[in-house]
Amino acid sequence: MKPWSPISQGPTLEEFQGRTLYCPWKQDREDALRAAAVLDIPLLTWDFSKEYKKYVADYMLKEYKAGRTPNPDVMCNKEIKFGLFFKKAMNEGADYIATGHYARIAQVQKLKVHKDSNIIKNKEPKELDKLDELYKLFTARDSAKDQTYFLWTLTQKHLAKTLFPIGDYIKPEVRKLAKKFGLPNHDKKDSQGVCFIGPLNMKNFLKNYIKPKPGKIFDLKGKELGRHDGVYYYTIGQRHGLNLGLGGGPYFIVAKDIKKNIIFVGMEKDLSGRKAKITNISWITGAPKFPTELLVRTRYRAPLKKAILKKNGELIFKQPERAITSGQSAVFYHGKEMLGGGIIE
Repeated sequence: MKPWSPISQGPTLEEFQGRTLYCPWKQDREDALRAAAVLDIPLLTWDFSKEYKKYVADYMLKEYKAGRTPNPDVMCNKEIKFGLFFKKAMNEGADYIATGHYARIAQVQKLKVHKDSNIIKNKEPKELDKLDELYKLFTARDSAKDQTYFLWTLTQKHLAKTLFPIGDYIKPEVRKLAKKFGLPNHDKKDSQGVCFIGPLNMKNFLKNYIKPKPGKIFDLKGKELGRHDGVYYYTIGQRHGLNLGLGGGPYFIVAKDIKKNIIFVGMEKDLSGRKAKITNISWITGAPKFPTELLVRTRYRAPLKKAILKKNGELIFKQPERAITSGQSAVFYHGKEMLGGGIIE
C-alpha cells in the first residue's frame, strides 16, 4: 500500500460566535504539500473546522465561563486528531496514522502487563479480554518536548494503529534528519499555543466571548487590594496582570469565587495543596488496584509528584503540590510509562 499524507484542517478565518479567529492552516498546508512532493506521496486535506468549533472551542469557552481552566489540547487530541481524523483515516484504508507527537509506544504481551501492573477489570474489560497484545505509552526521549501529558485519553484501539516516529529523537536530531531528506520545512519554527490555533493571548481571546464583569480582589484576610475586569479571565497561580501595585508581594491568585465575582490573592506558600478530586479518569491498560501510588503531573511540564489515588478519584499528594487548578488534567505515570489521567474537579 503506497503511503499518503492526510492532514486535518483546523479552523480557517472561522467566525466563532461572530468573532474572527485566525489559524495559519493555509501556510501549514503549503508546507505539507512541499514535503509530500519531496517524498512523492499524495496529500489529502480533510476539513474538520465545524467539529473543532463544537468539540474544542465551544468546550473551552464553556469551561472558562464556569470558572475552570480547561486544557483544549487534550480535547483536540481526543475529539479531532484521535477522533475524527483517526476514524477517517481508518475508513480510507490506512494501516496506521503517524503523528508528530513526542511520545513512544511499546507492544507487550498481555500476561506480562497483568503481572507487572496488577491490572484488574476496568470500564471495558470485555474489550481488553479480546486482545492478545496490549500497548503501553511512554514518555519521549526528549523530555523537554514530551507530550504524553496531552495523550491520556488514548485507548488500545488508537495505540494499536498509531506511530510516533519522532519519539526516540531529540528535536535537533529531527531537524537534522529532515534536512538530510530534503524536506523544505526542516527549519520551520516550533508550533506553539492552542492546538490548531497557535499563539493566543487567552484573556484577549476570552473577552470576545465573555463580557467584562468588574469585581474586587481580596487578600486571604479579607482586605480589599484592588479590582479586576472579570473573574473568568484569571487562573489559579497567576501572578501577572493583577495590577495591584501595593508592594509587599508578589501576589498570586489562590482562589476564585465565581458567583460573587471575587478573586483572592496570597503568597506563593498559599498556593500549596495536598488533595484533589479527579473525574473522567481514563486508563491506557486498565485500572490498577486501589488505593495505588502514582507519579502525577498536574500541569504541562510541571514536575512529577508522588501521590495516592483512591477508587473514588480522591488524589492525595505525599508533598504539597503547587496551584492545583480545576479543569486542568492530572496525568498518571509509573517511571517513564504514562498510565492514564483525568480532569481535576
